[in-house]
Amino acid sequence: MKHLLTPRALLLASAIALAPAAFAETPADTLVVANDINDIISLDPAQTFEFSGNDVNRNTYDRLVDFDPLDMAAGFKPALAESWQVAEDGMSITFTMREGVTFHSGNPVRAEDAAWSLQRAVILNKTPAFILTQFGFTPENAGEKITFDGNTLTLSLDKPYAQSFVLNCLTAMVASVVDKELVMANAEGEDMGNTWLNTNEAGSGAFTLTSWRANEAVQLAAYEGYWQGAAAMKRVIIRNVAESSAQRLLLEQGDIDAARNLTPTDADALREVEGVKVEDQPQGRILYLGLSQKDELLSNPAVIQAIKHLVDYDGITGSFLKGMFKTRQSFLPEGYLGALDENPWTYDIAKAKQLLTDAGIEGGTINTSVRDLREYVDVAQTLQASFAEAGLTLNIEQMTGAQSLDAYRARQVPIYIGEWGPDYSDPNTNAATFAYNPDNSDEAMATGLLAWRNSYAVPEAMNEATVAATLEQDGDKRAQMYLDIQKQYQAEAPLIPLFQRIANTGLQENVQNWNIGGAVTSVMYHQVTKGE
Repeated sequence: MKHLLTPRALLLASAIALAPAAFAETPADTLVVANDINDIISLDPAQTFEFSGNDVNRNTYDRLVDFDPLDMAAGFKPALAESWQVAEDGMSITFTMREGVTFHSGNPVRAEDAAWSLQRAVILNKTPAFILTQFGFTPENAGEKITFDGNTLTLSLDKPYAQSFVLNCLTAMVASVVDKELVMANAEGEDMGNTWLNTNEAGSGAFTLTSWRANEAVQLAAYEGYWQGAAAMKRVIIRNVAESSAQRLLLEQGDIDAARNLTPTDADALREVEGVKVEDQPQGRILYLGLSQKDELLSNPAVIQAIKHLVDYDGITGSFLKGMFKTRQSFLPEGYLGALDENPWTYDIAKAKQLLTDAGIEGGTINTSVRDLREYVDVAQTLQASFAEAGLTLNIEQMTGAQSLDAYRARQVPIYIGEWGPDYSDPNTNAATFAYNPDNSDEAMATGLLAWRNSYAVPEAMNEATVAATLEQDGDKRAQMYLDIQKQYQAEAPLIPLFQRIANTGLQENVQNWNIGGAVTSVMYHQVTKGE
C-alpha cells in the first residue's frame, strides 16, 4: 500500500538520493542501502520470484510462520500463526491465528485473509506457485483444500508430508498474507488485485512501501503498529547502484550505510577504510558442474570421478573467486537441515589420470557452453588447463545467460557451469532437483530438474529416498535421510557441487544487527540499529 510522503520526508529522501560527495553521514533513524535492484518485475508476493523483490516483500509482509536466520536447521517459528496442530493421520495442519495483529491499512489480520492469500497464489499460478501446489493444491481445489473457520486455518494435504517440509515452504514469500479487503477493492476484472499489487503492497510487516521507482529506488517506512514492535530504522531507502566500485565510493563518502554487491577487490579495499566494516555471510547458491549423460565420454563413471579431481578447489577459492565462494561439495547449502559438511574430493591430477588409464581412456574432446560471466569463464578456463594435463580437451564456447540457459534446458550442453539457489528454506528445495528425476525421457520435459537437464537417470532408490524424506515426521531422522542421500549422491552423481557463494556486505561501522537471512538470502531490516 502506498503512503503519501510529507514534504519533510520528500526533502529528506531527495537529499539522500541525490547527495553529493560532501554528504558524510546518513540520518540516525534512516538506513540507506546500495543494491542492484533492476531485477524487480513485480511486488505481488504471488508473483515475485526475483532476489530484490523478495527482499522488499520480506519486510512488508508477514507469513503464518517465518524462518529463523540464526537457526536455519530449525527452519521455522511462529509468526501470524501463534500455533499449529498436525492431524493424527498427517493429512492436514490447522493453524491458530495470533490475535490483535493489523494490516498497514488498519484492517485486522484474519484467518480468512491467510486462507484467501494462499488460495489466491494457487489460483493465479504465477512462477512461485509450485512451492504451494506441490502439496496437492490446484486452482480447482484451492477453495476446498485451504479453508478457515473463525480464528483457524486448515491446510488439507494430498500426502502426510513432514511437518517441517510444509512449514518451511510456508516461510517462502509466495505464502505471504495479504489484506483481502484492500486488495479486492483494487482488483481489475478477474486479476484478484495482481495488477495493483505489482506496484503496491497490502501487508502487515515491519515496513510499509512508500514508493518504488523502477531501476531507481525503493523506499520503506517503519510501521509503528507492528506486532513485534516498531523498527529502529524509521526509513529504509534502497538505491539502485549496479557497479561495485560506485557502491564502494558511496560507502567511503558516508552517503550510504550498506553496500550489497561488492567484488572481492572492493570488499578487501573497504576492510582497510576507517569507520567501515565488511561482513561475509554464506548465501544458498551452489556453483556446480553438470555433466550431460548424453555425452558418451561424460557418461563413463571413471570420467565422472576423474573430473571431481580435476578441479583446483583451493586454488580457485584462493584467487579469482576469493571472498566470493567457498568450497562446498554437497548439494545442500551450509546451515540447511541435513546439510552434509564433507568435502571428499581433492585436486589431484595424478589420481585423475590413473582413473582414466584404468578405464582405458587415453584422451577425448568435450565441449562446454559457458555464460559470459567473468567468474564462470575463469572457472572454465582453469578446468581447461587441468583437463589438458589429464589428456582431455575442453573446448569453451561463451554465450549470453539466456542462450546458455536455453541450451541447457534443451539438454544440449555437455558440461554446464552454473549456480542453483534454493526456492524455499527446506532441504527438499535442492534434493528434489539434484537427486530426483523419475522420468529421464526427452518427452518428460522436466526442465525444472537439474538431474533431467543433465540426462541423469537418478537411481530408483535415490528417487524413493528423496520422496520419503518429505514424508518423515521425525526431524532427526529426516536430517539423517538427507545426509544419506548426499553421500550416495557424492559417490556417483554426474552433477558436481563445487562452491557455495558468499555475500560481501560493506557497512558503516555503526550499523548493527545486519542480517541477509542466512542461506535463504532475504535481508531483514527490522532488527537493524545504528550505534553511536
